[in-house]
Amino acid sequence: MSRQNPTVIIALGGNAISPKNETGDIKKQFEHTRESLNAMMHFVSERYNICITHGNGPQVGAELLKNEITKDIIPSLPLGVLVANTQGAIGYMIQQTLQNELQLKDIDREVVTFISQVIVDKDDPTIQNPTKYIGKTYSENEAKKLSNNYGWVIKEQEKNVWRRVVSSPKPLYIFNGNSVKHLVDFGTIVVAGGGGGIPSYEDKDGILYGLDAVIDKDMSAALLGRVIKAEELFIITDVDNVCLNYGSKNQSKISKTNTNELSKWISEKQFGEGTMLPKIHAANYFLKHHGQKVVITSLNKIEEAINGKAGTIITKGK
Repeated sequence: MSRQNPTVIIALGGNAISPKNETGDIKKQFEHTRESLNAMMHFVSERYNICITHGNGPQVGAELLKNEITKDIIPSLPLGVLVANTQGAIGYMIQQTLQNELQLKDIDREVVTFISQVIVDKDDPTIQNPTKYIGKTYSENEAKKLSNNYGWVIKEQEKNVWRRVVSSPKPLYIFNGNSVKHLVDFGTIVVAGGGGGIPSYEDKDGILYGLDAVIDKDMSAALLGRVIKAEELFIITDVDNVCLNYGSKNQSKISKTNTNELSKWISEKQFGEGTMLPKIHAANYFLKHHGQKVVITSLNKIEEAINGKAGTIITKGK
């Protein structure tokens, strides 16, 4: 691989590894990781330079719940540390699974995982207005009971589907981005910015501190894509396409669009806050800074989407 090959950054949703309707046991998470990375091998076959980032909503939510349940027995860990833990755990699953697949196909490429810190503004307005969905889904009664017991902030994600929400500040700068770019250009498959990155901020002397939040992984992917000069961003989620009038009888899928049309639909509030809207903002940012194409689709449509035959393909508006 070399810089002459196209570079792609792939944002893999945490729900792809731990679906909402499952308990999230580690055996199942490995199974889903293998399923996910079988699809990713299409990028290897097409000789892309590859960087993978991933979500961690279900996993970090589970870690927080463990914190709450065991707080009288084991000292609790702050949310920023739990994000780091999930980066390591999910990165390990992706790295091992993908390396095994490369070995079976006799492909000489290495996979590495970066524990990535991401600078945010410690006074970001979202600190006071949590919007990032994490953890399992609950009925309204279950969610309100947990909120009362543990002090959670909860919101209705979809009709009759409730989840915990936490702060999600905007990513501003990714540490070690140049190192990630060097490895990607060399042909190494890099897993970086997992869970959106570990939220961090600097004091006046440039000293780093952690922050309790979960950064949106799609916006971090767009920022990292800018750093490594990726031409393409694939956002892998649980729907085949972006849709207008989602969930209504007038729902219609979008096959191809551009940033001009997206801006119009954002003003019409077509995209759900905390669900599709962050992905649309990430697409706009990526295309504004070096990126040439964004594809939003599901795992089982990746091969078709690479060839322009599936998913929602977004390009720059004129």
